[in-house]
Amino acid sequence: MSIQQPPHHAVTGDGTTGLKPAAAIRVSAQASVRLAPNPGPMSLDGTNSYILRAPGNEHAVIVDPGPDHGGHLAALAAESVELILITHRHPDHTEGIDTLHRLTGAPVRAFLPEHCREAQPLVEGEGIEAAGVVIRVLSTPGHTSDSLSFLLPEDGERGSMLTGDTILGRGTTILDAPDGTLGDYLASLDRLGREPDALVLPAHGPVLDSLHGIVAEYRTHRLARLEQIRGAIAALRAAGTPVPSIVQVTDVVYAEVDPSVRRAAEISVAAQLAYLGDLGEL
Repeated sequence: MSIQQPPHHAVTGDGTTGLKPAAAIRVSAQASVRLAPNPGPMSLDGTNSYILRAPGNEHAVIVDPGPDHGGHLAALAAESVELILITHRHPDHTEGIDTLHRLTGAPVRAFLPEHCREAQPLVEGEGIEAAGVVIRVLSTPGHTSDSLSFLLPEDGERGSMLTGDTILGRGTTILDAPDGTLGDYLASLDRLGREPDALVLPAHGPVLDSLHGIVAEYRTHRLARLEQIRGAIAALRAAGTPVPSIVQVTDVVYAEVDPSVRRAAEISVAAQLAYLGDLGEL
């Protein structure tokens, strides 16, 4: 989920985009991506459903089924799926769980038990081998408390990192307060920065070349935004508002944000205000 100008898509009379499922595109030695037809202000061009398999392997691991869209899920099911993994709880990643599970019989694993099907929840540091691919589970909360990333250490020379919504292919992710917190998010960026400088496979937007590079950019952005929040609070207090509200701070910091993502901006401001409160600054 991103806070930026939304993409533009043609809309049919029934309110849908009328888009057909996209073809799978190979993005690394062990990963292909199939873009779900659910574009929008929060999902950018749509949810990236990843198809993981070692070269020559018959079976596949699916990461994030995406929306409950028949054509998209049928195309994923045709990949001889042996395991389904979930990066986090948001519906644009999880709506298709039951349909894909029914079509394939493959177990579904996520951090939260309610998103698992015939399998145990994922745990931090766990190693998985499926479809010939080695996958290491990393807990990277902040966007949501259950957010996970998946490292594929044998995917090419540098490996690849599936980041869910923790890192996007463009724009910046929201902190889904109160569940998502800035403290957790900054710690997760630090955690990712200690991993290999892998290829980044985000759940929305294009593939990125350098995990370390984008982690540094995201950290710089977050700290700069936090300074803007501090400045807005100081200005509002100077103008006679001793306890500025989330709405008032958002009006200052996100004055030109598109109305379609205004609510997302307010949620991220709430997370940043909570962080400053924890620091004793409010």
